[in-house]
Amino acid sequence: MLRALLTPRWLGALALATLYAVLALQLGQWQYGRHVAKVERNERISAHYTAAAVPVESVLGTTAMPIGADWTHVTASGSFLPQSLLVRGRTVEGNVGYEVLAPLRLGSGAVVLIDRGWIPLGERGARDIPRYAPAPQGPVTLTGWIRPGERSRGAGATPGQLASIDLVEAAAALDVPLLGGYVQLESLSSDRTIASAGEVPVVPLGKPDRSLGTHQAYAYQWWLTLPLGFVLVILGIRREVQPQHSADALASRRRTSRIWDDEDE
Repeated sequence: MLRALLTPRWLGALALATLYAVLALQLGQWQYGRHVAKVERNERISAHYTAAAVPVESVLGTTAMPIGADWTHVTASGSFLPQSLLVRGRTVEGNVGYEVLAPLRLGSGAVVLIDRGWIPLGERGARDIPRYAPAPQGPVTLTGWIRPGERSRGAGATPGQLASIDLVEAAAALDVPLLGGYVQLESLSSDRTIASAGEVPVVPLGKPDRSLGTHQAYAYQWWLTLPLGFVLVILGIRREVQPQHSADALASRRRTSRIWDDEDE
């Protein structure tokens, strides 16, 4: 088998088996890393989601928020600016719509982006934006959870719309500097929280997804198939050399039989 393995054909097969093993190892590590990230996310949610709300500026600054602060329960007081943004392609319970963003100027003068919630598409599809309840005017106090900005999706910008909650793009669209995280709205105290006739209500987003998915199972599957290529190489070589080995054994028995026959004579 060793002599067969050293032939160009089987050395090539061995190289492919090694390449697959490295690939399976890396894909398994990638899937397991995603599983670990979701476990850590759930730990942050458990620690922060129902905790007492703290002032938003005690957590957020002008730089990007640390991931360890994700889902911190916060409170904020200020007044909404007149601008607003829509984030397109957002799904709630299988329905596609928009998330409504509004900048809130705090008492300190800093501005934090508030995700007010979700509205559905208009009756004529994505180009039909329904009229929705605007952010209330005057001083308000709200509670919510801080979230990190999302990655830019690099899609072409439609005025007043974003493809993701990228804080740099949102600040440019609003023409105002923003704190380094946004707030997903929980509750809002104001004189006007219900949509008027003809307006679509802005529905606050639901509880965070805590599912772990199948990443851990996929990781184990990749790792279990890691030696598959080497097993196939070994079986292939054995299948190739077995007939030759059987032929050599048969020839050896025949030679031995002739020797004994000659001695008997």
